[in-house]
Formats: sequence, structure tokens, C-alpha cells
Amino acid sequence: MLQFILGLVLFFGIHSISIFALPLRDKLAAKSQIGWKVFYGVVSLIGLVLISKGYAELRLSPIYLYVTPMWMRHVAALLLLPTFILFFAPYFPGRLNNVVKHPQLASVKLWALSHLLINGTLADVMLFGAFLVWAVVDMISMKKRSARSVQIMRQSNINDIIVVIVGLAVYVAFVLWLHGMLIGVKPFG
Repeated sequence: MLQFILGLVLFFGIHSISIFALPLRDKLAAKSQIGWKVFYGVVSLIGLVLISKGYAELRLSPIYLYVTPMWMRHVAALLLLPTFILFFAPYFPGRLNNVVKHPQLASVKLWALSHLLINGTLADVMLFGAFLVWAVVDMISMKKRSARSVQIMRQSNINDIIVVIVGLAVYVAFVLWLHGMLIGVKPFG
């Protein structure tokens, strides 16, 4: 449990620096943009590794907080459909980015909520609950700060079609192969 919690603290700590210490983040990034990105990436990666190991360990002796009906899997699957589309939207700027203010944060919220609907162990609630709370807090904080651009393409209406195709393709790949291969749980089987 300790490494799981330490991983959550590291991962969300570094991801929350713009929320709670924006001047510090800007100061560090101004000194060396590459250095800041490397530091950010390394801390995030260490956090993810600790989260993964701790989560895997906690799954061996789960503590159930709630159990949902089997049909809830279908609700979760429907909620996950737009998740991948929204996740990729900032990289393919189009009308979708104008409709959904912060598509990646909306994606994280849908992803976390859908997983909370079907996973009721203490580890699940801690993991997905942490992502959900962080995404809500970050979205609220975005009202007070300007978003940093992540666009790698020019804005175009065709990008909406591209992002839907890419998002749905990744969704199908995750449902059929990647989730089972990477996470060890097959969503529908």
C-alpha cells in the first residue's frame, strides 16, 4: 500500500504543480524548458511505476467497498467511447476543441468515472477516485490560468473526422487487445 500511495503522491504532485504552484512551475520551465520536461517526465514515470506495482499488489488481496451489477459494464463501455476521442482532440484541433473547453481533462473524468462504476475495491476507488478528483480540480483551476498549447497541427474541420477515427480505432484496440495485454483484464471476456 505504501508504494501505491507514494506513487499517487508523486504522480499527482508533479501533475498538480500548475494548479498549486504555477509561479514555481513557470520559473523552473523558464530556466530550462528541456530540463523541466525531463524532470516532469521522470517524476511522472516513477510515480506510474510505483502506482502500477502497488495496484498489482493490492489486487492480490482486494478489499471490496461495493459491487455493481453486470449491466453496468455496458454503461462504462459507452462512457469510454468518447474518452479516446477527447483524449486525442488537442492534437488534432478542430471544432471539438471549441465545444469542449479542455478535452483531455474531460477524457480523464469520463475514464475515471467509468472505471469507478464497475470497480469497487479500495485500490480502484483510490486510483480512479484520485484521477477524477485531480481532473475536476485541474479543470476548475484552468479558469484562473491560461492553457498551454499542445497543438501539433493547424486547426481544421477535417481534424474532427481524424480525431473521431483515431479515437475509435484506439478504443477498439484497447477493448479487444491492449487492455488485456497491458492491464491483465479483458473488458468483455
